[in-house]
Amino acid sequence: MRRVAVIGIGDTEFGELWDSSFREIGIQAGLIAVADANISADKIDALFVGNMSAGRFIEQEHIGALIADYSGLARDHIPATRVEAAGASGGLALRQGFQAVASGLHDIVVVGGAEKMTDVSDTESSMIQSSAADQEWETVLGATFPALHALIARRHMHQFGTTREQLADVAVKNHKNGSLNPKAQFQREITRETVLSSPVVSSPLRVFDCAPSSDGAAAVVLCPLDQAKKYTDMPIEIAGSGQASDTLSLHDRKDICTMEATRVAAKRAFDMAGISHKDIDVAEVHDNFTISEILAIEDLGFFNKGEGGKATEAGLTALEGQVAVNTSGGLKARGDPIGATGLAQAVEIVTQLRGTAGKRQVKDATIGLAHNVGGTGATVVVHVLRRV
Repeated sequence: MRRVAVIGIGDTEFGELWDSSFREIGIQAGLIAVADANISADKIDALFVGNMSAGRFIEQEHIGALIADYSGLARDHIPATRVEAAGASGGLALRQGFQAVASGLHDIVVVGGAEKMTDVSDTESSMIQSSAADQEWETVLGATFPALHALIARRHMHQFGTTREQLADVAVKNHKNGSLNPKAQFQREITRETVLSSPVVSSPLRVFDCAPSSDGAAAVVLCPLDQAKKYTDMPIEIAGSGQASDTLSLHDRKDICTMEATRVAAKRAFDMAGISHKDIDVAEVHDNFTISEILAIEDLGFFNKGEGGKATEAGLTALEGQVAVNTSGGLKARGDPIGATGLAQAVEIVTQLRGTAGKRQVKDATIGLAHNVGGTGATVVVHVLRRV
């Protein structure tokens, strides 16, 4: 199996992009990545596109062909594949691109992710996102996506003593990081009181515990590591890639406070990279709700089970902490255009490993991790990236 490098990255602003269509933001991110990689279109062998639900958000299916067409690749008959895994669509698209290059099937692959979520009402957007849960046993009975994560949060608070204030601290940290990211949806710091006084969505989760609905796109360009120096002076290797599945519904889990798919996917990625969680300098984790980040930093091994809230409160996940988590602002502040999220995580990690993250730069970052979750943990993809 060949070693694989990221040679180009690109993303759009995240937020309510009223003046841009789905195809426009997708192509914009791809063009930025291709330019960053210093390649021409005739070098591209394949295209993978992460997207959860364009059919419901914008009533457009056949997304792979759409992006190939409007990026000018269709006339060269470049194979373009849409990848769907709910919130993990972007991360899984990246894994598909990684495998295509690692196997030797393709040399230059563009992987993108995009979602246009604000063209529908908030109520409809929530319903679409809840389709990532089990429709028959959860959603149809009124268990929305926020409600399911509220169940997890309540259990974590009961079992480990995690406090409502510690949940708020996740949002405060990520908004602080987002304030340093010029492409984030929310570029403003908030306080604990802001979170604690915001309206209840599903107790104990409040508005500021939840990631927003967003529009946006992100993309990366991959090639074999031994060819990367032809295109960039600083290739970033995808040193490890892991994927795991779990039950779609929460009631079939042994422990709803542990995402076993995260633990397994992380182990597979760490084993491939030949490292452990202790080697990670910076991590982008899936924080669609504040409790999600607490679970992630525990299940990835950064902190013992039940200690994620305390670690966040103590500043151990801040920019200068033990491990810098969600330096981009995360889904919470950067935004969460579902299909783009996993690629945006990879873009942030590459930016950090290149040392070009500006005011949010993590000092001497050499190894980073991207953690992308679909549903309530039924699909998890973990990538380890390393500065060569």
